[in-house]
Amino acid sequence: MADVLLTGNRYQAPVAQEIAKLLLRLVLGVLILLHGISKIEGGIGPILDVVGKAGLPQAIGYLVYIGEVLAPILVIVGLWTRAAAIVVAIDLIVAVLLVHVPQLLQLDDTGGWALELQGLYLIVAICVALLGAGRYSLGGRYGRWN
Repeated sequence: MADVLLTGNRYQAPVAQEIAKLLLRLVLGVLILLHGISKIEGGIGPILDVVGKAGLPQAIGYLVYIGEVLAPILVIVGLWTRAAAIVVAIDLIVAVLLVHVPQLLQLDDTGGWALELQGLYLIVAICVALLGAGRYSLGGRYGRWN
């Protein structure tokens, strides 16, 4: 009955679910994009240093622009959303592996997990990849990668 009240049609996904997909996309996309903008404004030097110290070619560091600028924009607008969310998730995993491994099992000063923000971003990215963009997106809810 609640589905009918929210959508007017029991055979469509409830409006609340579509709004939830939109909110997940917007929060993930905007918050990760802010990290990308910071790298555009402040330069990518520190990222290249970390990648180089890990024994990887520094050119790989430039992929952060795909994971923290291009992919979040696609997530926000809802175009190729599932693929873009997977790229964000991979970006987060790489960041944790390159920078945060010592913190994996640590708690912060207030008793929270030291990597709770990265963990939350990662889980939201996985949820967006699983749920897709939804109705309120450029790609629509039935697009192959949405």
